[in-house]
Amino acid sequence: MRLTSMALAAGLLLVATPSRAATLITEAEAALPAAAGGVTMRGITRGPTVKLVNPAETKSPFDLKVKFEAHGGSAIEPGSVKVVYLKSPIVDITDRVKPFVSPGGIDMAKAEIPAGRHAIRIDVKDTEGRAGSTTLDLTVTK
Repeated sequence: MRLTSMALAAGLLLVATPSRAATLITEAEAALPAAAGGVTMRGITRGPTVKLVNPAETKSPFDLKVKFEAHGGSAIEPGSVKVVYLKSPIVDITDRVKPFVSPGGIDMAKAEIPAGRHAIRIDVKDTEGRAGSTTLDLTVTK
C-alpha cells in the first residue's frame, strides 16, 4: 500500500512539472535560404490584428506570445491560423504551433529557435471570413 502511494505521488509530480521546450524551428530549416519577395494583402477589410507581445529580440528557448484581435463584433477562428517560416521553400510550422493557439492568440512556452534572424508569417481569419496577417521578425541570440 505504501509503495502505491509513493508511485501515485511520483506520478502527480511528473504531471505538475512544467512542459519541456518545444522546437518551433529546426537547425536544418534555419539553414535554408531566405524566401524571395514579400507578401502583400490587398483590399480594405477590417480583418483581425496579429501582434507579437514579447520582444522581437530574445534568447532561446523563449515564451512565444502573439495576440489576436478581432474587429466589428466578430471572433477569431482558431482553426484558421496558419504559421509559416519564410524560407525557400516555405516551411509550414502550423502543426507545431496548433496546440498553443486559442481565440486570443498563441501562447507557446519554451519555443526553441536557433540563433539568428527569423521571419515567421501568421495568418488568421475571423468569423466573418476576413483575413489578417503579420510577419514577425525575430532575432534570437545565444
